[in-house]
Amino acid sequence: MTTDTKELADVAGREEVRGLLAGGLTTEVQPRADTHEEVTQIVARLRAAGGDLKAKLVIAGFTLEPIEHGGIEQSCETCMYYVVHRRFCELPELNLPVEPQWSCRLWRI
Repeated sequence: MTTDTKELADVAGREEVRGLLAGGLTTEVQPRADTHEEVTQIVARLRAAGGDLKAKLVIAGFTLEPIEHGGIEQSCETCMYYVVHRRFCELPELNLPVEPQWSCRLWRI
């Protein structure tokens, strides 16, 4: 896949995610994944969901705005899985284009 093709796919992917979330898709925002056990459980559910985008968004608890949790504003752009120049979440079980201000419950410093 060329860089231009990848960029176009990422733009389309972000628009699809935005549309689903803005359209009322209810996601599991809480509880946040604060412990290793909680992360492991959520990741296992994501693996089981396979390529189902809606299921991934629901399970990961995606939102269109940052979530404040434990006194920290959690947004994609401050997460260790965020690829800045691509605006992409590289957590293997998610592996999807995102916007900097979005958030999910698998956020990590």
